[in-house]
Amino acid sequence: MNRRHFLQASLATSASLLVFPTAYADGPITHINDAINKSGRQRMLSQRLAKSYLQIGQSIDLMRSKKVFSASVALFERQLVELEVYAPTSENKVTLADLRKAWATYKTMLVSNTPNRQDAKAIMVVNEQVLALAHASTVQLEKSSGSVAARLVNISGRQRMLSQRMAKFYQAINWGVASSDALINLAKARDEFLLAMTELYSSPKNTPAINAEIMLAQQQWFFFDQALKSSADSVETKVRFATNVATTSERILETMDRITGMYEQLA
Repeated sequence: MNRRHFLQASLATSASLLVFPTAYADGPITHINDAINKSGRQRMLSQRLAKSYLQIGQSIDLMRSKKVFSASVALFERQLVELEVYAPTSENKVTLADLRKAWATYKTMLVSNTPNRQDAKAIMVVNEQVLALAHASTVQLEKSSGSVAARLVNISGRQRMLSQRMAKFYQAINWGVASSDALINLAKARDEFLLAMTELYSSPKNTPAINAEIMLAQQQWFFFDQALKSSADSVETKVRFATNVATTSERILETMDRITGMYEQLA
């Protein structure tokens, strides 16, 4: 399949995606917490795109993976423009300019060909560059705010990224395209996720509604963690376990996104 046909096939599915991306508010960024939320979401999308690419290449949860992929490309593009318009400091503008360049490279690699092992190995490198720049931008925005709420938006927003990062490493290992340190990085992301959940759970800023969502996220974590620990002994179980990782990572992502939005609304 050539580039044009692959893009058409991917983008055609985005209209029917009725789960996670529909929760996003369109329009210009109006305040710093909104900027931190969207910048933090770019971190997540860098990992979600790699994850869905790997899943498409392996025909894992194929229809949903294609929808996730095309919706994530569109959302990253839209939010990058919004962040560039809002950028409150010269430092942030420079970081976003670097992110724009890295994104152009990453996007080209993602959409140029049907997902394959050779390109996947390169994508496993480039997605890290996009993640690092999106994270730097988010930290700059949090620093310019300096509020407790801004920190909570950043931390909870980073949980979205970690959910996708863990799933990405799992799917890369499953496909045989992971680097030698993938298991170590997966374990590190898991430790970071659990540490941040403890901090969020104990925050005095939490409302009853936020606490309820955090409890839901902890319940979802149990199933996601079990899926990540699954070890297949046949082709059939390998596909089933990889599908479990695909679906549970999306569920916990959706919940963490709601929590981030709730923290965004705190004064």
